[in-house]
Amino acid sequence: MPHDNLHPANVRPPIAPKHPHVHALHEDERIDDYFWMRDRDDPSVIAYLEAENAYTEAVMEPTQSLQTALYDEMLARIQETDLSVPYCKGEYYYYTRTETGKSYRIHFRKQGSLDATEEILLDENALAAGQEYFALGAFEVSPNHSLLAYSVDTSGAECFTLYVLDLVTGKRSSEAIPDTYFSIAWGNDNQTLFYTTIDEAHRPFKLFRHSLGKDRSEDTLIYHESDDRYFLSIDKTRSEAYLLLSLESMVTSEVHYLDANCPSDPFRLLRPRTAGVEYDIEHHNDVFYIRTNDGAINFKLMKAPVSSPDFEHWETVIAHREETTISGISTFAGHLIVYERHAGLPQVRVRQLSTGVEHYIQFPEPTYEVYEGANPEFQTDTLRFSYTSLITPLSVFDYQLGTQERELKKETPVLGGYDRTQYISERMQAIAPDGAVIPLSLVYKKGIGKTGTNPLLWWVMGPMAPATQIRSLQIAYHCSIGESCWRSPIFEGVLKWVANGMRAVSFSIKRIPSLTSSLVPSI
Repeated sequence: MPHDNLHPANVRPPIAPKHPHVHALHEDERIDDYFWMRDRDDPSVIAYLEAENAYTEAVMEPTQSLQTALYDEMLARIQETDLSVPYCKGEYYYYTRTETGKSYRIHFRKQGSLDATEEILLDENALAAGQEYFALGAFEVSPNHSLLAYSVDTSGAECFTLYVLDLVTGKRSSEAIPDTYFSIAWGNDNQTLFYTTIDEAHRPFKLFRHSLGKDRSEDTLIYHESDDRYFLSIDKTRSEAYLLLSLESMVTSEVHYLDANCPSDPFRLLRPRTAGVEYDIEHHNDVFYIRTNDGAINFKLMKAPVSSPDFEHWETVIAHREETTISGISTFAGHLIVYERHAGLPQVRVRQLSTGVEHYIQFPEPTYEVYEGANPEFQTDTLRFSYTSLITPLSVFDYQLGTQERELKKETPVLGGYDRTQYISERMQAIAPDGAVIPLSLVYKKGIGKTGTNPLLWWVMGPMAPATQIRSLQIAYHCSIGESCWRSPIFEGVLKWVANGMRAVSFSIKRIPSLTSSLVPSI
C-alpha cells in the first residue's frame, strides 16, 4: 500500500533530525545520529514524541471503531475477577486475586489451612492510586514470614524503589531504597536484605547488603560489575541454604555463592568466567548441581561437592546430547527435575535421587509448552507446573513425583463461548535451504480443507494471548477470501544453529521465506 494512501489527509510522518554524536571506545568510533533522544527531559525530544503520537492517531483514526470492537471482544473473553492457585510456603498459603474494575492484583495469605482467615499483604491498586504508571517488581517474604520486601516502579523505566513492610503490625518501614532492580534476597537472619542497583543504562551492576533499621548510607557494597556486558542478579536456592550472586552476559556467566545463615560473610566464586561458557547452579544437601555448555553446546549436567566445588571436582551427571537441550534444572529433597527440549518440544525428566530411577512426564497433545510453576518448598514430592497449547488455555497442575498422578488445579477461563473441540493443532516439519529440519506448530479450525490456498498467519516470537488467538481464527474463518488461520509460535531449531550470539535473529528470519513456501502446498 503506498504511504500516501494510509490516511485521506495524506498525513506525513515526522522526521527526526540528525545530530551526529561520536562514540569512541577501544580505538573505534561509531556515529549515533539520534543520541540526543536519550535526554527524555529535552523539550525537543518531548516535541518529537508528541508529533509521533499525533501522526499515529491520525493514521489510525479510520480504524477507531474496529479497535474498539476488537478491544471489547477480547476483554469480554477475560475473567476480570480471578484467583491464582495458592502455593504453600512454610505454614502459609500465598495467592493473589484480581477484581472487576481494578487494574492490579491484591496479595493474600492464609495460615495453616485454606479455610483459615484471609490476610491482605499488599494491594497494588492502593499503591497505584494517583500514579500515571505502576508496576510491582520484587515481592519477597522473609524466612520467618513476618516481613515483606517489595519494590515499585511508577515511571515505567524499570527503576524500582524498595520498601519493607512489617506483616505483623501492617506498618511500612521508613526505609526506602531507590534505583533498585527486580532481584532481592533475604538472609536467614531475617534482618539482612540483599538488593541490586542499576547504572545509567538501567543495567543491574551493583549488589548491596542492607541491615534493617540502619540508614541506607551504611549499606555495604558487596559487588560491582564494571563490564557493561554483564547483568547482575541475586537469588536464593530452594533449599534456602545459599544465596547466589549471578553475572550473565549473552554468552558467558559466573556464579558466586554464600551461606544464607552467615549473610555477613563474603561470597565465594564457584568458577571464574570463561568467554563463551555459561553455567548456573542448584543446591541439594551436600552437592551443587551445575548446568553448563562448556564443551556441550546443548548443555550438560554436572555436580560437585559443596565442600570443594572447584572445577576440577565437577562430575558428569547427564552427558551432552546432540539432539536434546537441557534448558533448566530444579532440585527438591528427594528428586531432581531436568527440563529438556527435544525436536522443539519441552520435556520434563524426573529423577528420584535415592534410587536414580527416572521417568518423563507425559503430555497429551502434539504441540504444547510447559513451565515450572510456584514451587518454593524443598521438602515436597509435589511439582507444580503450567501447561498450555495452541488450543488449551494456560492450566496449572500439581504432579506427584512418586505416583506420577496429576491434579488440575486451575484452567484459565476464556469467556465468550470458546470451545477447544472446534480447533485442531498439529506438528509439522519444514526443510530449510541448508537441509535442517525445522519443527513448526500449527492450529486451524475443524472442517477447513487443505487446498493450498488458505491464508497463513505467522507468529514467530512467543505465544499469542488466548483472546487474540480466538479472534484471529474467527476473523480468518469468516472472511470470504480464506477459511483458515495458521500460526507458528514455536519457531525453533537445534541450539547449535544459533551458537554465534545475535546471528540467531538474522539466521531465523532468512529461513522464513523457505519455510513458508514449504508449507503453502499443505494449507
